[in-house]
Amino acid sequence: MTRCPMTPGSSHTTHDSADRVAFDRVALERVAFERAVNDAGHPPQPDATTTLWQRFSVPYAFPVSFTRDLFAADNEMLLATLERHEPAGRPGQHGRQRLLMFIDAGVVAGMPTLLGRIAAWCAQRADRLEPVAAPLVVQAGEAIKNDWAALDPMHRAIHEHAIDRHSWVVAIGGGALLDAAGLVAATAHRGVRHVRVPTTVLSQNDSGVGVKNGINHYGQKNWLGTFAPPDAVINDSAFLTCLPERDRRAGMAEAVKVALIRDAGFFAWLEEHVTALAAFDAEAVAVSIRRCAVLHMHQIGTAGDPFERGSARPLDFGHWAAHRLETLSGHALRHGEAVAIGVALDTRCSVLQGLLPPGEDARVVRLLQALGFTLWHHALDRRDAAGGHLLCSGLEDFRIHLGGELTITLLERIGRGVEVHELPDSTVLAAIDWLRGCTA
Repeated sequence: MTRCPMTPGSSHTTHDSADRVAFDRVALERVAFERAVNDAGHPPQPDATTTLWQRFSVPYAFPVSFTRDLFAADNEMLLATLERHEPAGRPGQHGRQRLLMFIDAGVVAGMPTLLGRIAAWCAQRADRLEPVAAPLVVQAGEAIKNDWAALDPMHRAIHEHAIDRHSWVVAIGGGALLDAAGLVAATAHRGVRHVRVPTTVLSQNDSGVGVKNGINHYGQKNWLGTFAPPDAVINDSAFLTCLPERDRRAGMAEAVKVALIRDAGFFAWLEEHVTALAAFDAEAVAVSIRRCAVLHMHQIGTAGDPFERGSARPLDFGHWAAHRLETLSGHALRHGEAVAIGVALDTRCSVLQGLLPPGEDARVVRLLQALGFTLWHHALDRRDAAGGHLLCSGLEDFRIHLGGELTITLLERIGRGVEVHELPDSTVLAAIDWLRGCTA
């Protein structure tokens, strides 16, 4: 990640008019202060109601790269990524990059030779690379996001091996591991350099290329976390080959989601290639992941709210229900599986609210089912002691998580989302009944 300091007078500095006015005021105030000291021999007394404005901008840029077999003997992508920065403690000199790896235990189980291949790859580059320890294998999955204490081994490893802000953490795993490791990297020394290597369809096409990380707390998804962009993301298609079918499929829900809100042509492509995608054809999956990643990156980078200061979250289409369903199911549902159900529900809600033409909801359900998703779970029917549907309470949880006014993305047509601020329980319940009928 490149952080460019916004130094007045630098050829790389740009200021909008408000920033220029703020800088000019500071400069004028400094001149006035110096003049007053020269005239009176002591600093002037401040006005009781003085307000000073601090303004600065920090642009972010990081590469999202695609490769196959990252730790092949001739693959230089990871080293080239690290060497975008000077090695720690050796300004202007060629030295070794220090790094610590965290690896999802599920990845190691699926690729038993991985640790040996990493060791050999690092040994070949011993003059340019300094692994401070053997990779730390972490039991990941959603469980790692449900317990702050589960992050301690990673924090401790950073501390014990003196990983500083000029060293590297490289996290290799699925979305849950990347979320947790990202939070660890963001909070150690207030932020150490961090490379994500997503290993699942979902993390390669969505969460891995984003700027968020976090863990669950107080029974809510991602309650504890930070906005901390990685320094780089490397998508290695070889990792996908060792995934169980269920995990390969789960990530495709995010492709359907982003197509529905941003790209009708991509949605049509998904329909056209659904048979290949459902069979996990490597070429079709690769095209889907790359297009999905591009759309997510475009939304984050150009929509003007990468750190989610406002209330709108178009990339969370279908997610208010998905997050609630994950919790209500005791995380028996994978995130992508819950998103598929949430997308189907919100598409039907879009029709019921008079936004989306009738029939388009059935079209979305057909695609999701053809991809292999089961669009019903008994958690949809769970009620509290008073008989209220527990899913509906997810709307208020979502509002609190976002802050401000409730803002839900629905659809006004395939490929175009629209923000609404009300979603009546009656609409949600009608959508649940409709979905029950679609899956009977």
